[in-house]
Amino acid sequence: MTTASTNATSTEAATGSAASTGAVADPAAAVATPSATPEPRTPAGGIDERVRAALTLRSRPARPSALSACVTFGWRALLRIKHVPEQLFDVTAFPIMMTLMFSYLFGGALAGSTDEYIQFFLPGILVATVIMITMYTGVGLNTDITKGVFDRIRSLPVWRPAALVGMMLGDAVRYTVAAVLVICLGLAIGFRPDGGVVGVVLGVLLLLLFAFSLAWVWNILGLVMRTPNAVMGASMMVLFPLTFGSNIYVDPETMPGWLQAAVDVNPISHLVTAVRGLMHDTVTAGQLGWVFLWCAILVAVFAPITMRLYARR
Repeated sequence: MTTASTNATSTEAATGSAASTGAVADPAAAVATPSATPEPRTPAGGIDERVRAALTLRSRPARPSALSACVTFGWRALLRIKHVPEQLFDVTAFPIMMTLMFSYLFGGALAGSTDEYIQFFLPGILVATVIMITMYTGVGLNTDITKGVFDRIRSLPVWRPAALVGMMLGDAVRYTVAAVLVICLGLAIGFRPDGGVVGVVLGVLLLLLFAFSLAWVWNILGLVMRTPNAVMGASMMVLFPLTFGSNIYVDPETMPGWLQAAVDVNPISHLVTAVRGLMHDTVTAGQLGWVFLWCAILVAVFAPITMRLYARR
């Protein structure tokens, strides 16, 4: 009885409210209609059917080519500079500081005059500048790993080495910026290459080829080490002996016999000799052959190891 009387009271209240607002007084409708606004009806077929049709009937996009994927990842590497312009410090301030410091502080003592020393020194400091910043390829890869981006990239349906190759191609732009800056600064303080523009351009291209090959070494460090700082520290331990134990800063003939023997087999020394020869129009086929041989060895040895680690991680 109590429930029935309650329902009746609710019906009368709803009927009175409808009548006062001018609506149709239908007790049954007032009881059946919920208080919330009803959701609109789904069109015929339903939204699930439309989604299913789009997924099944539309053709899949073509798989990107290896070149396209490499260019895309290279562009991604350049966008990092856009969002973090501090990354340009190593390709701007560092080469300027090194070039000016060695030219004016040590040039007179090492070669008798700054003008004479800059002719010998600038191709070498150009090589040192670019080689030193190749380690940031491994640092960038390790940063992606620590942030979780690495796993997302590996899941993409693209050519597997594209992420690594694209990253190195993007870094090649950084190397080019550093090289142009060093050459312009050298020309401003008295560098005069006998090989002309062609010799300078060929020297830079040879340097970029070697830098690309050497970057595979730092990719391995980026894959096996835990933090970006560890990658940078290990890279510096390798690069400092290679660059300072070479013919970049002084002529090896002034060194002790045992040190001169080590410098003569240093790949950086072979690279500096070839770049110096191209810029001053004194290069020989043998000098170029040594550089190409070192590039082939670096890629043949370290690229497969990098890809194996990349696939297993």
